[in-house]
Amino acid sequence: MEFYLKKAGVRADLAYGTLDISGNEDYGYRPYELMVASVTGCIASVFGKLLDKKLIKIDDLKITANVERSPQDLNKITAIDLQFVVKGYRLKLDQLEECLETARENCSVIRTIEDSVKITERLTLINLSH
Repeated sequence: MEFYLKKAGVRADLAYGTLDISGNEDYGYRPYELMVASVTGCIASVFGKLLDKKLIKIDDLKITANVERSPQDLNKITAIDLQFVVKGYRLKLDQLEECLETARENCSVIRTIEDSVKITERLTLINLSH
């Protein structure tokens, strides 16, 4: 990966496209947003693969990330709480919880930062009727 310093931040030309990063949201994604997106994207991707592997079909997955930052320590991210809301038919909570736990164990981003950032997951299941 290569990054280039620009007037208002940094630009990276990555395989999927150009990424602008800046502490000023008018000029790009803020670094903390990218950190939270990396954590969420990693665990969600692994979770989805595990659901597919176990032939568990879902209709929708929404993840809300709540972030705690320390104003005393340069706004360091101290905690990320991920609320998973899964919708589908005849879903079993225990199966989804097992998949989510395994996803956390296999998410490289979480494993990298888990000793310095408290990361929690909560799961809400919405079983749809016909």
